[in-house]
Amino acid sequence: MIDLVRLKTHTGYNSPKGEILGDFSVFSSCKCNPSPFTLHPLSETTTSSRIFVPCQSSLFHNYQKIFTLSSFALTFYYSLHCRLRLEAPLYYPPVAGPRWRICACGNMQQGTSLHDAEVNSYRYGERKKKYDGAYIDRDGAARTFDRKKMSRKRGGAMRGRGWKYGSGFVDGVFPVLSPMAQDILALVQNGTDVAKVWESLDNIPPTHSLWDDILNVAVQLRLNRQWDPIITVCEWIVYRSSFRPDVICYNLLIDAYGRKRRLDKAESMYAALLEAQCVPTEDTYALLLRAYCNAGSLHRAEGVISEMREHGIPPSATVYNAYLDGLLKARCTEKAVEVYQRMKRDRCRTNTETYTLMINVYGKSKQPMSAMKVFNEMQSIGCKANICTYTALVNAFAREGLCEKAEEVFEEMQQAGHEPDVYAYNALMEAYSRAGFPQGASEIFSLMQHMGCEPDRASYNILVDAYGRAGLHRDAEAVFESLKQQGMAPTMKSHMLLLSAHARSGNVARCEEVLAQLHKSGLTPDTFALNAMLNAYGRAGRLGDMERLLAAMEHRGSCDVSTYNVVVNAYGRAGYLERMEAAFASMQGKRGLAADVVTWTSRMGAYARKKEYRRCLEIFEEMVDAGCYPDGGTAKVLVAACSDQRQVEQVTAIVRSMHKEAKTLFTI
Repeated sequence: MIDLVRLKTHTGYNSPKGEILGDFSVFSSCKCNPSPFTLHPLSETTTSSRIFVPCQSSLFHNYQKIFTLSSFALTFYYSLHCRLRLEAPLYYPPVAGPRWRICACGNMQQGTSLHDAEVNSYRYGERKKKYDGAYIDRDGAARTFDRKKMSRKRGGAMRGRGWKYGSGFVDGVFPVLSPMAQDILALVQNGTDVAKVWESLDNIPPTHSLWDDILNVAVQLRLNRQWDPIITVCEWIVYRSSFRPDVICYNLLIDAYGRKRRLDKAESMYAALLEAQCVPTEDTYALLLRAYCNAGSLHRAEGVISEMREHGIPPSATVYNAYLDGLLKARCTEKAVEVYQRMKRDRCRTNTETYTLMINVYGKSKQPMSAMKVFNEMQSIGCKANICTYTALVNAFAREGLCEKAEEVFEEMQQAGHEPDVYAYNALMEAYSRAGFPQGASEIFSLMQHMGCEPDRASYNILVDAYGRAGLHRDAEAVFESLKQQGMAPTMKSHMLLLSAHARSGNVARCEEVLAQLHKSGLTPDTFALNAMLNAYGRAGRLGDMERLLAAMEHRGSCDVSTYNVVVNAYGRAGYLERMEAAFASMQGKRGLAADVVTWTSRMGAYARKKEYRRCLEIFEEMVDAGCYPDGGTAKVLVAACSDQRQVEQVTAIVRSMHKEAKTLFTI
């Protein structure tokens, strides 16, 4: 085995035959005697030249020694699996002669694929000393670069290319922070006074390196989802520094303001971008669209699309995908389907991200078969699905508890060559949890560990929920304790799921302990946790405690539709119809709250228990007039309200006619 190879090349000379002679020495664990080598000049028709070197070592016996020489390197192949690269400078005397073309053979098994390189003769005294850097490219080959030119070329500073919508980096290149950038990052993250941070940045000399460091810091903050520090850094560039902000700086500000739902500031940054005569990119429009969708301003989002068309810029897939992503997160399902249909009408080329988003849209709207149609359409046009696409489809079936279909998609994902990650395993666990099979979810959890995929916090939460849905509160408690033993801090959702598990079993005392433990850990209960506590009080019949907690939630302004669904259901089960109607009217009077299918069905269920069939039909008509489409639970409640066969036939006819006449918006 060769330990070290070092080439010594002495100054050669031109012989009358046009040969360059030199000698070399190889220092290694094997003993090779120095041998001279000869390089013949290339003719106009010759494309390559090889150097054959004799070697007296028995180690290299029966191997053909081939040296390929470049201007600074000599590569030695002694087998098909080993390559030695011998580096040394070559110096030529100032003698007139032919230019030498020397072969650089890149593959031993493909001797015909040779690349020519040129070596120009020049004086040794005129040769400048260069401090080149070295790196290994993605193919494993050694490369060099000029350090002076690196800061302005691809692979160097992130200026103008260090951030892109949806990624935070370009081509997998994360920002590499210099020592100065690391100090700036620590200053911005720890500084609470914006004026002091700006004053500290003012004291740094404004150089090109500082600009690169500032942008790298901003990109790193975006990767950390720290929006306030991004605003601090980028506003310093815009309002305080001597630098001229570019479109990347404005895009970062628009993104940060959009995340904070400060639409006025985001719009002002867009106007400043235009005033600075910067050309908006598709990322700029994509960020504006997502900001408007997050804030629920859909009419403004449509204005962005109209403005692009007015300027002759057709919305690209990036813009449409950002629009769909914003609508998905804002839960504007119908609008997302409309935008998707428009995208296809405009003949905008859809991609994998587009189909993945639409699968998520249909999945979250409880339309798994529509999600499957999107997946089939994707495959029919030859668009290749990635692991995110398969995981979204598994989630679509998991939300409806269709564990068999979820398993089929999971197996298809593996057959396509995708190794399941923790998100795919979690989606399959969720399918078993929603289907009421906690043991199946536990088996997937064990399989994930066996396959070397470490469960995350969400994995434990899904398992807690699986046991809680099945009424196995002790197993849910054991999983919760295992989560803490793994060194993971339980989140708000972890406590909420454990609280829900005990609420289903009627253990109100333990629910109160979990709520107190949540306060002790420094977490403030959110609406979901408080709704679980409301449900516990309602199931236990402690309506007084439920009303007090509801009053506190209304005072805080943390009530949502699920809050009133719990209250309406609790009053209906207890037979307090007047209180139920008062809670329903109170919800209708709240701004931004509208009764959903669960609210209407719970209200009908209260009268169905008393066999008040006429009243149930009246509520059903109100529900349809309000634009709420009934589901299977609604049909079951109507059937339960019937007291004779004639009423059952009437309900059956109503349900069938609505099913035939329904014009769902979720068409492909």
